Order: sequence, then C-alpha cells, then structure tokens
Amino acid sequence: MNTEILWKSVLEEIKINVSKAIFQTLFQNTCLVSLQNNVATIGCPSSYIQGLIESRYYSLIKDVLDRQTKNNNSLVFTVKFTPKKTENIGPLFTPECQPPSKNLPSGLNPFYTFENFAVSSVNQLPYAAATAVAKNPGTAYNPLFLWGGVGVGKTHLMQAIAHQIIKDKPQTKIIYCVGEEFTNEIINAIRSKTTDIFKKKYRLADVLLLDDVQFIAGKTTVQEEFFHTFNALQKENKQIVLTSDRPPEEIAKLEDRLRSRFEGGLIIDIPQPDFELRTAILLIKAKQKGIDLDMKIAQIIAANIDSTRKLEGFLVRLMSEIQTKNIPLTQELVNTLLGKSLDESGKQRKQIKPNQIIEAVAQYYNLKPAQLKSSTRVKNIAFPRQILMYLLRTELGIPLMEVGNLLGGRDHTTVIHGVEKITNLLSSNEELRVDISGIKQKVNQQI
Repeated sequence: MNTEILWKSVLEEIKINVSKAIFQTLFQNTCLVSLQNNVATIGCPSSYIQGLIESRYYSLIKDVLDRQTKNNNSLVFTVKFTPKKTENIGPLFTPECQPPSKNLPSGLNPFYTFENFAVSSVNQLPYAAATAVAKNPGTAYNPLFLWGGVGVGKTHLMQAIAHQIIKDKPQTKIIYCVGEEFTNEIINAIRSKTTDIFKKKYRLADVLLLDDVQFIAGKTTVQEEFFHTFNALQKENKQIVLTSDRPPEEIAKLEDRLRSRFEGGLIIDIPQPDFELRTAILLIKAKQKGIDLDMKIAQIIAANIDSTRKLEGFLVRLMSEIQTKNIPLTQELVNTLLGKSLDESGKQRKQIKPNQIIEAVAQYYNLKPAQLKSSTRVKNIAFPRQILMYLLRTELGIPLMEVGNLLGGRDHTTVIHGVEKITNLLSSNEELRVDISGIKQKVNQQI
C-alpha cells in the first residue's frame, strides 16, 4: 500500500472520531510524507496546525495508523503544505473588492468580508474556523475565541462571519460591539434604570460578536452581566465570537468562570503575517484605495514593512505623495519613501542608539565595528555594511549624510546605493529577511 492510499484510509477513520469542523480545519490538508522503519512522517500545512495536531491528536493518529499497518509506529511531524484540488480555502488576494452590503448591523465595516481577506498557510486555520462558524453558527465552534497582535485580522475575520451569515440568512439578529462599548452600555443602563432593555437586547441576539473582550476584565459588574448573557446565549445555541489581544489564561483580572467558558470553545492564535501574506494584504488594500500597485513594488514594500497597520499607513502616504505632487507611482518613489519612513512607535525607536545597531550587525556577522567603518570593499564586510546603512535609515530615520559620517565619512550617494540595494533584495531574498530579523532581535535585547 503506497503512502497516499494509506493516509487516505487513515483520514477516513479519523473523520469518524472528530467533528467535521475539526477535520476540515486541522486534518484535511495533511499528508503522509513517508513511512520507513515504522517511523511515519506526517506533513502539516503550517507550524501552527502541526503544533495543534501533535499536542492533541498524536495518540488518535498513532492508534489508527498502527491498526491500519499492523505495526507499532512512531510519529514525526513536519510542515508540508499540500492543499487538496477540491478545497477552496479562499484567495491569496482578491482582484476585485466586494461592494458594501446594505442594512448592516451597527459597527460593521462593509469591506471586512471573507472575499477581502488574504489567506495563506500562516492564517489558514483561523480562516477555516471562521468560515465554519459562518456556515453553521451555534454548532461549529461556540464560542470561537480569536486572539493575536495588532493588525493580524481578528476584527476582519469576526466581521466577515457576520457578513456571511447576513448573506445566507438575512433575518439573523447580529450584534457587534467592542468591549468598551459593552461596558459603557451597562453603565448607562444602570444609571437610567434600563437594565431590562439592555438584557433583552443582548440575550435575544442570534449572534454576538464582542471585540477586544479583554477590556471587560477587572470590571465586576460588567463581567457579571456578560457571564449571564454568555450563559443565556449558549444555552440557546446562539453563536458567540470573541477577540482579544491575548489568550484567556493571560487576561489579567478575568473572572475564572468567564475564563473557563472562553476556554470551552475553540481558541485560535492568529500569527503575524509572513512576507507573502503581507504582499497579498497590500495588494488588497491598494485595490480598495484605487491604487494600481505593481507586484514588484508591492513585494518591495512588504519586505521592508512588517506590520499590516504600517502597510496601510504607507499606502496613505504614497497616495498623498502621488496626488499632491502629481507624479507617477514608481519604484524610485517607493524606495525614497521607505528610506524616510519612521516607526509609529516613536518611544521605542528613540531608545535605540546608532551604536547599538552597529554593534548588533557586527556581532551577527562576526565582525568588529571598526571593520564596518573601514574603507575595505571585501564582500563579507561590504554587504553587512550596506545592511547597516539600511537599518540606520529605516529603523532610526538618520539622514543620509549622518549615516555616511557614522560609517567612516562615506558620501551620501554611497549610502543611497546601499539602502536601495538592500531594499530591493528584501523582496526576493528570504535569507536576507531572516538575517535582518535576527539583527533586530539582537538590537531589542540591548534595549
């Protein structure tokens, strides 16, 4: 029996032992890479899914595989993305954005739909879970708890669920609010003695979407009311979707009974987007803003900016530059703006000193700072020096001439050349992206 046939047989048996949603989310894109000397190497579409399967379903897979092969096997998991031909996990990016829907519940962004959500192996799991909830609200995962950092798409996915449900069942009563709004409503209801109206509003909802649920932590009355609302909705199999910037166990001052209920559903971490996903997101955002962005230019921007919020900010700046100066969108313009761009978190950036970046680059490449500042053009020194120029410009926003002075009195045109070279290489060189990420980690350790 070859590995493909064997794994298909294994999956058929696993399908019987787990829910349909779990199977489609975790197992559908797995494969049996090899089976040699009773060691089965199982391919998973992402490291995140690999971790979930390995920690939760190792015994199940082993039991099924042992039974199928009549051997005592050990399992090894690896990342290998092999999407099925019949599967539709959503577009990497959508060429046309969907028009706003009419009659939306308060607070919903008309563009936060599944069609406008960029999907890759990095965020395939949360996307699959969200679509499963949208298709079967109240039965697939309840509650669905999405958490992650700023700009990873928590709110987008949450609202996409609402849009899909409205599309399929327009009469569904959906309530969307953020934790702060929920808190303020309770306070106002208590003041105006209209708590009954408040309770009726939330407890009669078919779908409740609460964004930034961590905001209610530490507020006794708010948590009390949400606890009873949660119970009332779940008892009636009404769908609850929550987002947070951290998992339930890390939300300080969250009541244990709420934490327990949050953990009773599916908790999914949405990772930071990788280079490919950032490129796709950038193309979608550009399309929404009416910018015809070339793929090469999009890759250069995505390689140099690692935050989705900053990507959107850069697009706004790029559009402003084009419109106010009436100039074409060129790679040279993008390179110039990238060289000038400063981090939004100015407080952290001000703590970093040029010497810290110089030291970090020198350590990373096993060089001495004096070598980076020297006149030698040997490749193993010249290239790290160009990376240093790039980091001094993009991380600290230091003027070109000052960068030149820091590196042994070099001319500003030399600095321009070095910065542009690294900026362009980042769009195609994965090893360089890894190196720069490693250098940044060294810098952060010094702060």
